[in-house]
Amino acid sequence: MRRHRLRSALAACSFLVAGLATGCGHATRTPAGPGLEKKTITVAEVPLVDEAALHVAVTQKLFQAEGLNVRVEPVTQSIAALPALKRGQLDVIAGANYVTFLQAHQQGTIDLRIISPGAAEAPRFMQLLVLPNSPIRTPKDLEGKTVAVNILNNIQSLTLNEVLKANHVDPAKVKYRAVPFPSMDKALKNHDVDAIHTADPFTTNFQQELGTRMVVDGGGAPVTGLPVSGYVTTREFVSKYPKTAAAFQRAMEKAQSLAGDRARVNAVLPSFAHVDAATAAKLNLPQYPTSLDPAGFQRLADLMLSAGLLKGAINVSDVLFQAPAK
Repeated sequence: MRRHRLRSALAACSFLVAGLATGCGHATRTPAGPGLEKKTITVAEVPLVDEAALHVAVTQKLFQAEGLNVRVEPVTQSIAALPALKRGQLDVIAGANYVTFLQAHQQGTIDLRIISPGAAEAPRFMQLLVLPNSPIRTPKDLEGKTVAVNILNNIQSLTLNEVLKANHVDPAKVKYRAVPFPSMDKALKNHDVDAIHTADPFTTNFQQELGTRMVVDGGGAPVTGLPVSGYVTTREFVSKYPKTAAAFQRAMEKAQSLAGDRARVNAVLPSFAHVDAATAAKLNLPQYPTSLDPAGFQRLADLMLSAGLLKGAINVSDVLFQAPAK
């Protein structure tokens, strides 16, 4: 039932279908702060645990404290919001998958600026799950098997391959199949795949409903702390509205810090992640970094390059937004 509600909410709130319909979002309301070039911004988000800090910022009125109104609109995939971002229909994408957006930046699809960190890998944040009676018991057993990931050649396979190599498994012998998160349980039950690589709230739901068990901790060494997703915009936005961008960044820095308190995250998860309070308390959360760490982003870009996900090196400092001095 929880999974059905999640699917229904995502379908109903996809602004790419509904044209940014007002019924799916919510906003803070306050007079514009002094000197802000734009008083209201629209943030698209994929309703996953990665974006808990955004909702902490809303509930704690951190945007209001900066004189900023923020309207939040759910979407089904972060990359699906890219056309609207380029058209100026929205201003920031929350939960943006860094791998996808760094690729889009290099391809010239977007002149990317990462405005705030969102989530980084943490133990058990991503997990490789199998059915309870599966013969797969160890990472080595995955060789020759098929693993479901949400998007092919992206953050899941990139990080899982690093974990597999650390466990003496040849990633080239593991096959990946694209399966949307909400459909992974069906694919596993039907034996369309041998294992699923997923994240919460789906992980906990699948464990409760199917009795799945973890074979590989996808957030463990050596990828713990690697940036996964965050808040992105365009160079045009931060150039045109630098004080507005800085106000958003300051509010998010405070919110990311508050998200280090598990109780604050538990309190907001039912409002957007479509889980009840009891389930929220069981979810495996990512790290919520409080600053844009160039070294961490460069490590991610270098891993992408070595995995063939980039055609050339990227200096990530070029895409990290640095607020102008007040």
